[in-house]
Amino acid sequence: MKLLVLGFGQCGGRLADEFARLGRRARRQRGIEILTGAFAVDTDVTDLGGLATISSDYQHRILFGSRRTGGHGVGKINEVGAVVAREDADKVVDAIRTVRRLYETDAFLLIGSSGGGTGSGCLPIITRHIKERFRDKPVWDLIVLPFEHEEATEERAVYNSATCLKSVSSVADAVFLVENQRYVRKDSSLRSNMNQINGLIVEPFYNLLCAGEEKKAKWIGAKTLDTGDIVETMTGWTAFGHGEEPLPRFSFSFRRDFRKKGVQTHIGVQAMDEALTELSLKCDPASSGRALYLISAPAKEMNMDLVKELGDYLKDVAPEAIIRNGDYPREKDSLDITLVMSELNEVEKIKGYYSHSTQFKRDAKKRRAEVDSKLKELEKLSEEVPLLLHGDGHHS
Repeated sequence: MKLLVLGFGQCGGRLADEFARLGRRARRQRGIEILTGAFAVDTDVTDLGGLATISSDYQHRILFGSRRTGGHGVGKINEVGAVVAREDADKVVDAIRTVRRLYETDAFLLIGSSGGGTGSGCLPIITRHIKERFRDKPVWDLIVLPFEHEEATEERAVYNSATCLKSVSSVADAVFLVENQRYVRKDSSLRSNMNQINGLIVEPFYNLLCAGEEKKAKWIGAKTLDTGDIVETMTGWTAFGHGEEPLPRFSFSFRRDFRKKGVQTHIGVQAMDEALTELSLKCDPASSGRALYLISAPAKEMNMDLVKELGDYLKDVAPEAIIRNGDYPREKDSLDITLVMSELNEVEKIKGYYSHSTQFKRDAKKRRAEVDSKLKELEKLSEEVPLLLHGDGHHS
């Protein structure tokens, strides 16, 4: 599967840059193209300059709203982000049209943070704009939710998240939700943490995108998880995960030894458990209406029994979900599971944002009224005080 990736704001731009690295890796290691293009869009020129892999020309690093912001961002006000997105949306479309193999794009992936100003403001506007211009392609949004400390100390981040999520859910075909907090490593520096987080967010897409693009017979699975399967699965609120278990170095004397089959199944279930535990969003998998999983391992380590066992295991976890699966005989020393849980109908995180944003609006209105009242009081007290800006220069 081939994606065209667009990142908005600092967070979205860095993740788009990570996807560009993933595309380069697929090309070098496997001779496969998984991206048709990667772009970064921002209202802050400094953020655009900090990217490493996305082409540095103005058509790939797009500056929005320079007349309004002077290239210095929108100050976390996502309403301003939405305004500049409406004004400059055609810059994105013009850039997309320069992609040489645009016709090979299977889906658009738009990425941004819900808590900031540029990403959360731009995502709904540009998602709708792209859907109107490219009606035959699905448009997915990948939204990174704020850290816990941001939710606790920045009311605006919660409000931005609520308005962004409500808006994108009405226009995007699927919305991948990523909780930043789930990827934090307590003992790492901030810079190291951010780089690791971006890598961990993007990694589950690697085998998922590569599997359907393989050309050599030995790397094509018995059951390929192709673009149609993926597109049919991605609907509404979506979480994804990745599990990896090392394979034992020893081998049994007989290919059909019952012990080997038992070990394979056990390793597969462990990898599936890890993928469920490491989902990008804390959610109840039982609330998903659609799901898919891709098994990646050496061909000799995969068989129909393993696929069936994992399918039965996932069905127990998500009994209402339509489940699709595939295998990809690529990995050498491990068994990997890429897991997607989609059409989630019970997401506590979103409920929390909606509830808190309603209270934020009430509190903001109350604070505004209090400020206005105090300003009027000051103005009344100053009525008898003369202004230096008027008069003929005489004093009383």
